[in-house]
Amino acid sequence: MALSALDDKTNRPDDQALKTVLGRTFARWQDLQDHLASLYEPLTAQWSFAGEKYGWSLRLIQKKRVIVYLIPQQGYFLAGLVLGDRAVKAARAAALPPAVLAAINAAPRYGEGTGFRLEVRTKADVGSIEKLAAIKMAP
Repeated sequence: MALSALDDKTNRPDDQALKTVLGRTFARWQDLQDHLASLYEPLTAQWSFAGEKYGWSLRLIQKKRVIVYLIPQQGYFLAGLVLGDRAVKAARAAALPPAVLAAINAAPRYGEGTGFRLEVRTKADVGSIEKLAAIKMAP
């Protein structure tokens, strides 16, 4: 079973497939994209199939920099972020929920930064992702 609920390589996801899989959280998916697009234009939304193990994910990219990966799940979605050392330090100092900080603290450190995924089910979850994106994209 793939990480993404959308795992058929031959079927590039569209809004109807997303609505079916995400259910009520489809609005959160759109809200997050709209918010990021308003702040970080030009924002490109790029679907990527990373193989049978991972399935489809949506990359939100400003120029060549990936801001966040959105991964559809059944009834919710995951937001994947990779933060550099400075952004991790800023995130730890920010007013983020304890569960978000715990995910950051438990995340492995790679060459490109600290990578982690967070479940997005509620408006508050979207707010956390928006804060983390702002921290990541800060000059």
